[in-house]
Amino acid sequence: MEEEVVEDCCVTQLIDANGSFNVEGLDNFMKKVKLIDCGLSYAVVAIMGPQSSGKSTLLNHLFHTNFREMDAYKGRTQTTKGIWIANCVGIQPFTIAMDLEGTDGRERGQDDTTFEKQSALFALAISDIVLINMWCHDIGREHAANRPLLKTVFQVMMRLFSPRKTTLLFVIRDKTKTPLELLEPVLREDIQKIWVEVPKPQAHTNTPLSDFFNVEITALSSYEEKEENFKEEVAQLRQRFFHSISPGGLAGDRRGVVPASGFSFSAQQIWKVIKENKDLDLPAHKIMVATVRCEEIANEKLSRLISDEGWLELEDAVQAGPVFGFGKQLSSVLEMYFSEYDMETIYYDEGVRNAKRQQLVSKALQFVYPAYTTMLGHLHYNALESFKTRLEQALHKGEGFAASVCTCTHSCMLEFDHECADAAIRQANWDASEVRDKLCRDIDAHASSVCSAKLSEIIAIYEKQLTLALNEPVESLLEAGRRDTWASIRKLLKRETEVVVSDFSTTIAGFELKQTTVDLMVQKLRDYAINLVRKKAREDAGKVLIRMKDRFSTVFKQDNDSMPRVWTGKEDIRAITRDARSASLRLLSVLAAIRLSENPDKIENVLFSSLMDGAVAVPSSQDRNIKASTDPLASSTWEEVSPMDTLITPVQCKSLWRQFKAETEYTVTQAISAQEAHRKSNNWLPPPWAILAMIVLGFNEFMLLLRNPLYLMVLFIFLLLSKALWVQMDIPREFQNNTLAGLLSISSRFLPTVMNLLRGLAEEAQGHPAPEAPRPPYSSASQSFRNQTPQPNPVSNSIPESSVSSNISFSDSGVDYSCPNLIHRHTTNIQEELS
Repeated sequence: MEEEVVEDCCVTQLIDANGSFNVEGLDNFMKKVKLIDCGLSYAVVAIMGPQSSGKSTLLNHLFHTNFREMDAYKGRTQTTKGIWIANCVGIQPFTIAMDLEGTDGRERGQDDTTFEKQSALFALAISDIVLINMWCHDIGREHAANRPLLKTVFQVMMRLFSPRKTTLLFVIRDKTKTPLELLEPVLREDIQKIWVEVPKPQAHTNTPLSDFFNVEITALSSYEEKEENFKEEVAQLRQRFFHSISPGGLAGDRRGVVPASGFSFSAQQIWKVIKENKDLDLPAHKIMVATVRCEEIANEKLSRLISDEGWLELEDAVQAGPVFGFGKQLSSVLEMYFSEYDMETIYYDEGVRNAKRQQLVSKALQFVYPAYTTMLGHLHYNALESFKTRLEQALHKGEGFAASVCTCTHSCMLEFDHECADAAIRQANWDASEVRDKLCRDIDAHASSVCSAKLSEIIAIYEKQLTLALNEPVESLLEAGRRDTWASIRKLLKRETEVVVSDFSTTIAGFELKQTTVDLMVQKLRDYAINLVRKKAREDAGKVLIRMKDRFSTVFKQDNDSMPRVWTGKEDIRAITRDARSASLRLLSVLAAIRLSENPDKIENVLFSSLMDGAVAVPSSQDRNIKASTDPLASSTWEEVSPMDTLITPVQCKSLWRQFKAETEYTVTQAISAQEAHRKSNNWLPPPWAILAMIVLGFNEFMLLLRNPLYLMVLFIFLLLSKALWVQMDIPREFQNNTLAGLLSISSRFLPTVMNLLRGLAEEAQGHPAPEAPRPPYSSASQSFRNQTPQPNPVSNSIPESSVSSNISFSDSGVDYSCPNLIHRHTTNIQEELS
């Protein structure tokens, strides 16, 4: 016995050429490769086939083993004698490769085939996967394809062993241009025939082959002529042996697997049983001859078909487009060659003859099948394009979508079926149902695409209609800020949505959609309308401070008739301010939350009670703590309002109100200043007590004037001059804004005005009356003072809330006005002007 270890691969002869089992060698092999530790996680792969067919070469490339290979330069002789095993390198799980002696070897002679049968049966019994190595040109040749050997092996295996599902992997060597898809059905049919013909025990009379074997077929290129292709294909085949014992793997059936520790004893017992059986034989030689000759004739007919001029012309024509009468022309060409084959093979074995004829028919039909599929492709394309054109024309005429699709589909499918019948081939039972089904799917897909596009256009139209119907009205209602704003919005939303939904349902009636689809689209329209309102509300909520200030300015500066207010001193600024702030606060309450449901809320009451009715006096620290704990605005949510409907949180409302008051306080201050200025400008007479004092204290002077006419004349002239100055300088207007500003303006204009009066009197005395001099503009000091009057800033306000609360305070007895900040600014401006 021999044993070789190359790198990580250990090679051992299990059974020698005389049939002796190498027990010691197997035990040493198991120790070196640590097979005992594998438990049930191992697999056995065997290979059998004709002598010098490249079995050892295949195993070495497939599993990285080192079996001895034949040297072609020394002649084609027997290389592997007996049965050899080796561990596969780099394969998981652990795998044992078993190389069997080749069959039909001349060294054993034609009649001594006992060892071949025994070794093959041993391989089937002990292995999970059996590779059957065979030449591509031998497929169909019963002896060369190991058919008799398999037949005997099937019968003996059922008699000797319990059923175990083994994978038979047929490896077709030196594959030709014939596709594997054509070779595989022939080989599977042969295997099935063998199984049916094998006598079976009563328990397995009706047992199918699939209960014992998984049959797999693969093909490899020539190692000598196409070595690179051979190696690539072997590498791909190697991947199939990874995780082979997993469910669905090549060795997935693990029933009856012997643990690795008992592998040696189990193999010895199996070989012992096989050695005692010698009733195997081979088929007759004439069958082999018939197989070879029928195959040669079939190949010759197929070769002539490939180069037939009529076929080549038909193939070129069908590549360019659909050919009328395609099926009839091609059927005629095929029938000619099939008839010739029948005549030349009439004297050969009927079974072989019919099998090879079936192979010829299969190969010929497989050869012309691409042209047939090309023809069907043209028919499919033409039918689909015809449907698209007809559907577009029908929709352009205004027909209903569903009715148009149904009519166009029916007419196009009728034409397609008629053309497919014309392209059918008599010798083939090809079914065009797959192409027809694909055409139906393509038609449905195109119809669905057009339907989706049309529906999208319709939906876009009605969404635009909703946008036009809701955007501006909703914005107007939100700007109004009335108590019934959201009720009006809900009414508007419901009315406009129902109108659009009604029109939309009528428009899509011609599509004949499912009610669930219609309901879904209608609901999307309703949701779109709701989202429009929500979006507009959120946009307005972002501008709430500007809107509040505009509302305050409108109410505060205009009366009930929308006329500008003139602060004459009779207006109740406290009440007007309260009304303006109430209107602004109501607008804030409207924009604080989205109210598309009719559920009531307390937002307005909370805002008014917290911001309008709250105490003004500064509370103590203890009172401040109590107020903070009960402040309804110290929260991020509103009661009875969901977070998604909240636009402005209570905390934000409080902050906005504080900012709003600070930015509108200056408007109130201006009104107070204007009212005081108007009151002072309209009150020139001194108080009654001052008039009485003047009469009492000035009685002597008054009597002096009456007694002396000269004094009276001087007083009269002074009065006239004073009246002229009064009119020329427009003194009431100068004192309208402020006393200090009026005095400054009068002082700057007094001397020029007196000079103008004297110049005018002089010119009148000379008889040249001068034109009236234009009224001089206001003095630079007065103008500068008015320009320096601060204006309200819409973005920010520099007046702190504490100063505002100290400027204006309300009490039950009336209004107490004080403007320390304003007086301070006026004094500063006057000092700058004087300097």
